Amino acid sequence: MSLSLPLEARPADPALEGIIKLAILAVGGQGGGVLTNWIEGLARSQGYHCQATSVAGVAQRTGATIYYMEMAPGDVAAPVFSLAPSAGDVDIIIAAEMMEAGRAIIRGFVTPDRTTLIASTHRMLAVSEKTVPGDGMASSEEVRAAAELAAQKLVLADMDTAALKVGSVISASLFGALAGSGALPFERAAFEEAIRAGGKGVEASLRAFATGYDLAKNGEEPKVEAAKPARQEIVRPAGPDMAQKAWASLEAKVAALPEPVREMARAGLQKVVDFQDTDYGAEYLGRLESLVSRDSAEKDYELSREAAKYIANAMAYDDVIRVADLKTRSQRFDRIETEMQVKDGKLMHLTDYLHPRAEEIVGLLPEKMGRKMENDPVWMNRIDRWFNRGRRIRTDSLRGFAMLYFLGGLRGWRRKTLRHRMEQDHLESWLKMVSGYLPDRYAMAVETLRCRRLIKGYSDTHARGLSKFDKVLAGARMVENRNDGPEWVARLREAALKDEKGTDLDGALKTVESFV
Repeated sequence: MSLSLPLEARPADPALEGIIKLAILAVGGQGGGVLTNWIEGLARSQGYHCQATSVAGVAQRTGATIYYMEMAPGDVAAPVFSLAPSAGDVDIIIAAEMMEAGRAIIRGFVTPDRTTLIASTHRMLAVSEKTVPGDGMASSEEVRAAAELAAQKLVLADMDTAALKVGSVISASLFGALAGSGALPFERAAFEEAIRAGGKGVEASLRAFATGYDLAKNGEEPKVEAAKPARQEIVRPAGPDMAQKAWASLEAKVAALPEPVREMARAGLQKVVDFQDTDYGAEYLGRLESLVSRDSAEKDYELSREAAKYIANAMAYDDVIRVADLKTRSQRFDRIETEMQVKDGKLMHLTDYLHPRAEEIVGLLPEKMGRKMENDPVWMNRIDRWFNRGRRIRTDSLRGFAMLYFLGGLRGWRRKTLRHRMEQDHLESWLKMVSGYLPDRYAMAVETLRCRRLIKGYSDTHARGLSKFDKVLAGARMVENRNDGPEWVARLREAALKDEKGTDLDGALKTVESFV
């Protein structure tokens, strides 16, 4: 017989009394080190003992970045500081991004009996989110709900946007939020003096500090849902009179389509003409009109709306010419300069990384010559040896820019290439399959159109997507006569979008094969 007796409480260690424990979880490159230095400098300026340690990470979410510090009043004799945070034993958590807040909660650093959680609500996608072929974005709302339960006090606001609006960085607005939260026993002036002591970007940092402080004190203003913008007409491109007349003719054809189809058809037409020319736009509308003629208002023209989107995507594929064209457009340089905050006459160096495969090079050749080389292993190995290696091209230099600009200007040659012929054959085969399901298997036709979502990108990314697309269509053939065929096609497509390697898709196909 055993007897369970309550354990006597161990007396508190006086060396641990009065210690404040704070952890910062940040994405690499967000200034977590600067924020740590400010807090450490602040504590020491107020007569506190302080110790700061860090687990270094790297940029772009490929490694965790954790800064940890403990501080105690100067009258605490010989305080004992830890080198790392422990679950259930952290007073303040600062998360520089929403998923970092989630990571802190999962690791048990946030507890309702003591922890103040300060987090920015903006998102920087993790590598695991970016590599998912479909929508791999984690839910911020789930993290918010968990934070409301886990934290004793919660400060949530978009600290990144707040800092950018005043020309600073998120570390300063988070420092302001820490001051506004009241989690540390220091006056606002002491926080501001810590920024001044840093000596760099003081005025901008103080502005961002003030915005973060106000957000912590007053919260974010409710976001007013923006009114739906008025439907935009296609911007009429500049060009000679003949091209303008051709464009007007295409616009008239779009206007003649059923109303539910027009908006998507306008966007699709603009994309296709931007990719090639107005003749190519006429081909796009011809393909679309053939499906519209077999659609009906009773179905709300669902088939036609999907066709308007996915036929345009299929016709505006990413080849070497397209990639080079996009990389040399002025809008791209303007966007990069804005994102990098290039100003005051500063120079920007821009290096593009290219890794063309042999297939991309052969695809630029005339169809007959390209097919001959494609079927010759000796030539393919030779071309692969010559071209299949990473190349860094300085597109801010005349030589690098001119090289890509020349490639981007070959759109007049595109229709003669092997790659174009292959894309057209694949497109026609897909649309033939879609048309074959009409009119009796309307839902199968719609789901087959949507499978084009699997094909995107350039080079290896395009090859993987194309392989999955072909596998899903093969599965569609197996279930096309079943009443639940459309549902199975949708399941196969979603399985293909779950992971890059296609493991889930292979499993789903085996399931289909087991009952067919």
